[in-house]
Amino acid sequence: MFTATLIAAGRLSPQTLADAVARLTDAGCMPGVVEWLDEGDAADIQFAGQPSAARAALEGGGDGVDVVVQPIEGREKRLLVADMDSTMITVECIDELADYAGLKPQIAEITEAAMRGELDFAAALDARVALLRGLDAGAIDRCRDERVRLMPGAVTLVRTMRARGATTVLVSGGFTAFADPVGAQIGFDRVIANQLIVADGALTGTVAKPIVDSATKERTLRDARAALALADAATLAVGDGANDLAMINIAGLGVAYHAKPIVAAAAGARIDHNDLTALLWAQGIRRRDWASG
Repeated sequence: MFTATLIAAGRLSPQTLADAVARLTDAGCMPGVVEWLDEGDAADIQFAGQPSAARAALEGGGDGVDVVVQPIEGREKRLLVADMDSTMITVECIDELADYAGLKPQIAEITEAAMRGELDFAAALDARVALLRGLDAGAIDRCRDERVRLMPGAVTLVRTMRARGATTVLVSGGFTAFADPVGAQIGFDRVIANQLIVADGALTGTVAKPIVDSATKERTLRDARAALALADAATLAVGDGANDLAMINIAGLGVAYHAKPIVAAAAGARIDHNDLTALLWAQGIRRRDWASG
């Protein structure tokens, strides 16, 4: 059996659920029990049939409604591997740091192309960092304090999963100067990111090798899964850019979060409208059981 979780915080109506049941029926998915997780916010519809058919029938069927389709068994995950920039925080750190060098439009254009999968990630990172050569290292702290904001729901997601026994890893193609404090603030067990090289109080325009890239993210998930002796289905990966696809594609639940089109099209689930607490409802965890954010 499978479940389709419909999520639209504060906007989910009984009519929306009735329409979803009708669409599942028309798709031959044999809907069964319909249950509120939190009334008006999220609900489960059990069904028997093809998950791909159910997802196709339901996605786009309600204004502001996200849909996650998955097996009922094992839906609560024991490992979370998450991207940072534009996933756990609201910005791309390198773009914001570039603003302190007067180079944000130039660097943001490269970032956008890399996240769409149009450029090799490592080469694009080297090119962007090289443009920052000579920037006062103090700009890093200023940028972190003035620009970096946590994504809504990030703290609640991570702390709830940890409170329920899950392991959480933040793995970022960004920089340790941002990722380490962000990871600590949110509550991740472990943080992996790139290291900007600083000498004589300024950025050298280089980043330590090897670069944390798509392969690193995939390997992190595989290694953590093996170390914890978890089944594939017990894992959750979430990100927004092309360099997140490798880990998203091997996770039990791979989620494209407010993602670039290439990621949204390939991921097994996507969250387009709601915040990161949607991933708790997707696991069947009701609001009453969330850890305080």
